[in-house]
Amino acid sequence: MITRTSCDEFLQMLASKAPVPGGGGASALVGAIGTALASMVANLTVGKKKYAEYDDEIIEITKKAEVLRINLLELIKRDIEVFEPLSQAYSLPKKTEEQKKKKDIIMEAALKKAALVPLEMMKKTLEAIGFHEELAIIGSRIAISDVGVGVIFCKAAIMGASLNVFINTKLMKDREFADDINAKADAILKEALPRADSVYAKVESSLK
Repeated sequence: MITRTSCDEFLQMLASKAPVPGGGGASALVGAIGTALASMVANLTVGKKKYAEYDDEIIEITKKAEVLRINLLELIKRDIEVFEPLSQAYSLPKKTEEQKKKKDIIMEAALKKAALVPLEMMKKTLEAIGFHEELAIIGSRIAISDVGVGVIFCKAAIMGASLNVFINTKLMKDREFADDINAKADAILKEALPRADSVYAKVESSLK
C-alpha cells in the first residue's frame, strides 16, 4: 500500500515518470507531516507542570491531530484511485460522434471525482492550521520552532492541493459545478494562508 512505503520508496515513485503519486499525493503527505508536527508539540507539552492548566486542550489536540493525520494519508491513496479512471478517459477513442459523447461523459465524471479529493485535502489541512494556532500560544516553548515548521508545511499543502483542484475544474464542461468547487477552494485559501502566515510570524518573532 502506498501509505506503508518508506520515505525513500515514496520519493522514488514521486521522482519517476509514473503519473502517480504526483502533486496531489505530495500535498497530502506534506499536510500529514505538518499535522504530525502539531501532534509532536502537543505530546511534548501534555503532562508538563508548567502547562498543566492546558492539559485538557492539549489532549484534545493530540486526539484530533492523530485522526487528521491518518485521514490525510488515506487521501494519498484516494488521489491515486481517482486519477486512474481519469487517465483511462484521456485515451478513449473519439473518432465518431458516439465515441466523443461517451468520452465526454466519462471524462466529466472522472474530473469531478479528481477535483474533490484535493479539495478534501485542503479542508483537512485547514483544521491542522487551527492546532498550530493553539499550540503557538499554549504549546511548550522548547518546541515552538516545530509549530512554525508545521504550519508552513500545512500552508504549502493547501496551496499545492488547490492547484490540483484547479487543473481539474479547468477542463470541466459543467461550469456551474466547476465554479462551485473553485469558490470553495478559493475560500479555503483566503482563510488558510493569512492564518498560517500569522502563526509563522508569531513563532519567528519569538525566536529572534
